[in-house]
Amino acid sequence: MKKHDQDFMRQQNKITVYELIKNNSPLSRAAIAKRTGMSPTTVSRIVGELTEKGYVEEFEQLSGGLGRKAAMLRLVDTSVLTVGVELDRHRVGIGVIDVNGKLLSSRVIGRSPEENVEETLSSIAAEIRGIMAAEGIDPSRIAGIGVGLPGIVDNEQGVVAFSVQLGWRNVELASRLKALTGYEVAVDNELKVKALAEHIRGAASGSRRTALLGFGTGVGSALIIEGEIYRGESNSAGEIGHTTIDPNGAMCECGKAGCLQTYIITSSLLLEANKIRKIDTLEEIFEARRSGEMWAARLIERALIYIAITINNVLCVYNPDVVILSGELVENFPEIAPEIEELCYSRFVWEPLRDTLSLKYTALGGEGVVIGSGLLAQRRFFKI
Repeated sequence: MKKHDQDFMRQQNKITVYELIKNNSPLSRAAIAKRTGMSPTTVSRIVGELTEKGYVEEFEQLSGGLGRKAAMLRLVDTSVLTVGVELDRHRVGIGVIDVNGKLLSSRVIGRSPEENVEETLSSIAAEIRGIMAAEGIDPSRIAGIGVGLPGIVDNEQGVVAFSVQLGWRNVELASRLKALTGYEVAVDNELKVKALAEHIRGAASGSRRTALLGFGTGVGSALIIEGEIYRGESNSAGEIGHTTIDPNGAMCECGKAGCLQTYIITSSLLLEANKIRKIDTLEEIFEARRSGEMWAARLIERALIYIAITINNVLCVYNPDVVILSGELVENFPEIAPEIEELCYSRFVWEPLRDTLSLKYTALGGEGVVIGSGLLAQRRFFKI
């Protein structure tokens, strides 16, 4: 075997052992050898290298019955750290994530929609430095930064191709944020990274095919297949909010008429509500509904019908084993959950798929995008 092939096999073996310990700890050397088919000598060499680098630690665990202590292995949670960033129209969330996707420290700062790119990125860079200083984090321990945001993203180049919510086009976000922080930067759509987080740490743990739907300032979806984000040709897979429901319908902020999201998103609901009286927030619409105001009840009911239609369409196209609902509308108003389920099962989900539908709600809530962005950066930049 050529040296190049030998080096490749050693690297693959090291990755295999690392992932086994990460996903199945505590684990013994003997168990690793049995699962992988590697020799005990090879396993011990790899474990020694991982321990020396600070990724793995050994501890003693009492074995059952005899009281003997067994040498077990586990990951050092803080051996790899990344920064996750959620960038939205009115706010920016920033957090430090450990190797298991645990949020160690986080901050939320306000953002004006009128901010330009440089102002926003400078604020993010300053907050990252502030978190590390406040928490005493050695900057050399940060493997990279991940950013999740609404819109179409060229994830390979780190370019925001188009974001209606931010008002950005062709923004080279990764290179510009790297210049400000010194770290490698990965950029992706917010729902894609949130779906990744739910798959690894949240409601979709163990799922083989997960669809996450987001309802709030926009409508979108993301699909995780066998642990990997499904992206499509231009990383635009999942933009279900811009599927056409009625070509003669209301104008969407994207410039087309009759997009699905025009029946569901917060801005559309507020626009319709203000035809009745002055309404500033979604909470006011729900308060009117709770008070028995017919216009509010009908407006919310219409939105819920289109949410159920969205769920059915995603089921028919992707046939996922888990559908997760997320976003402002679902997370801030849990009272609508039973109504959505009733609409799905009684009226809108295609009958052959009703028994396969596992409908869940985000387990990570407002932290999902930050955690997912940090995990994305780990996958991209952390190399054993």
